[in-house]
Amino acid sequence: MSGEWSAWPAPAKLNLFLHITGRRDDGYHRLQTVFRLLEWGDTIRLRPRSDGVIERLGWSVPGVDSPDDLAVRAAIALRKAADVAQGADIEIEKRIPAGGGFGGGSSDAATVLVVLNRLWGIDWPLERLAALGLSLGADVPVFVLGRNAWADGIGEELQPMDLAPAWYLVAEPGVHAPTAALFASPDLTRDSPPLKMADFVAGGDPRSGRFGNAFEPVLRAREPAVDVVLDALSQLGTARLTGSGSGCFVEFATREAAEDALRRLRPTVRCRLVAGAAVSPLHRALERFQASP
Repeated sequence: MSGEWSAWPAPAKLNLFLHITGRRDDGYHRLQTVFRLLEWGDTIRLRPRSDGVIERLGWSVPGVDSPDDLAVRAAIALRKAADVAQGADIEIEKRIPAGGGFGGGSSDAATVLVVLNRLWGIDWPLERLAALGLSLGADVPVFVLGRNAWADGIGEELQPMDLAPAWYLVAEPGVHAPTAALFASPDLTRDSPPLKMADFVAGGDPRSGRFGNAFEPVLRAREPAVDVVLDALSQLGTARLTGSGSGCFVEFATREAAEDALRRLRPTVRCRLVAGAAVSPLHRALERFQASP
């Protein structure tokens, strides 16, 4: 038997800066970044099943089989780790573009973990879910924990941060950035001096140039579309790249300033106006769910 459908947000994120500070013995790069959650993202619909089947319905990624889908893998991993017999139907309304550096797949997986943890009656603490999420991807834990954060390691060593309210113009150049190729580029800076959270708080003004994205010069050289969009956004403020993807953004202190900039942006640039989140929309939805009779 199947239960009732419920709908849940899977928010996108921005990397307000991204440095590579070295490489670990296992080959993974050591990163430093600040994750900013957004009031925009995918919608995950879940329906518990009692027969143990986990199935993704509807939309699919070309070339990606259902068992390889990150949301499906998250459900399977939780079922196995918690040793439960339930299953789930999963539907995803995609808004976050793949390859943009907005964390769409990781956020989808995190929402599946957090919500099925409740719907299946497992009730693990978020920290335990985040540890499980790390096995799926380095960005999954920040979405599970649901707070803006300073990140070290491969992105999994998280310290919550209180960030000022902000609005963003977020642009999508339409390029699927090849993450593996970018990491392998000989032009990628891999030895940035490690910073502390206090450095960002004290000198986080992006105009200072201290807090850029290591992938920006590499991606600008590889993808002319990204170069064009960053140049267009630079006419409005300090344009930045997010993650290792092609997504670009400019930050504004108020919605009015962001709306004014959007009116001045050339119409050929695909752009959306998005608010930064203090707490993940997923966690706010979960609180409402728990408070409902």
